[in-house]
Amino acid sequence: MKKKILISTGGTGGHVIPASIFFEHLKNNFDVYLSSDKRGMKFLNLEKYSVQIINTPKIKNNLFLLPFNFFLIIFLSIKSFFFIKKNNIDVLISTGGYMSLPLCISAKILNLKIYLFEPNMVIGRANIFFIKLCEKIFCYSNNIKNFPKNHLDKIIVIDPLLRKNFYSLKSLDKKIVDNVNLLIIGGSQGAKFFDLKIKNAILNLSKKYKLKVYQQINSENHEALSNFYYSKNIDYQLFDYKENVFDFILDSNLCITRAGASTLSELTFLNVPYLAIPYPFAKDNHQYENALFYKNKNCCWMLDQNNITGDILSEKLIQIIENKDDYMEKKKNMKNFSYQNSWNNINQKIIQVIDEN
Repeated sequence: MKKKILISTGGTGGHVIPASIFFEHLKNNFDVYLSSDKRGMKFLNLEKYSVQIINTPKIKNNLFLLPFNFFLIIFLSIKSFFFIKKNNIDVLISTGGYMSLPLCISAKILNLKIYLFEPNMVIGRANIFFIKLCEKIFCYSNNIKNFPKNHLDKIIVIDPLLRKNFYSLKSLDKKIVDNVNLLIIGGSQGAKFFDLKIKNAILNLSKKYKLKVYQQINSENHEALSNFYYSKNIDYQLFDYKENVFDFILDSNLCITRAGASTLSELTFLNVPYLAIPYPFAKDNHQYENALFYKNKNCCWMLDQNNITGDILSEKLIQIIENKDDYMEKKKNMKNFSYQNSWNNINQKIIQVIDEN
């Protein structure tokens, strides 16, 4: 009889996309279920997945809301308890975040095996809270900042999780010769900074190179950005997070990006050199640590958002484009970093860990 596995996720694409990848890795060997909060539902294909909604509230430092949140979490824990019991779940996999709280509590009460996932180079607060209760935690490195030293033996290092269709794409050998095809990625929540603050740099590039811009945008800034690019006669295409980003990656030879773990993994795997501008308000500064991980492997460039002006960004991008040797070195290092990353290798490792524990 197959084990029954529940994957808990929600919130942003950084949690939900890895959950869907875990689902695809496990679905042929186990009976797999998904749970998410309402925020995470927009990142899931509801025709493909049957999802149980556990809508955990975002816990804020508001004394007036604490009693309400406390009782709501108790209610959701009870709901989670009966869902797990009804479906005879054997294993819980949590992709982190406060959304996992009721399910992890219920799983512990029911003595289920709990596995955690941490894609960032700083362990998340929910994962720290549950690290004592879990069997293992899947990570991309042994060197995770703030990780409790007495639980280092629980780390299972896997290659970065990628959606299966990425493995059917050939690594990109695109170089910058005459055309600059610039991809701008703001992450699943969009990036107003990217929408509003880098236009001058793009304008400067357009005067020096033949430029095509692919930009992921915050929907509320669509009209303003469209008008800007059109008025400056810049070739552009705007898209949102729901569209297949790999279509745009394939057409690009340079990227400006936030430093979410999934995005950096995808760009690195497809050998698209990128300038990472970490979101400075990310919890525990995890985007900075994510970008630093790849920068230390000489796979990318980094800039601090707090120090960026249009001129500084322009100068950095021109330096990247003009220094062909450094550009090609980045591509070579990305290829070397990713050469062992295959769907089968990750698949076998995840299944082996769950079967053995």
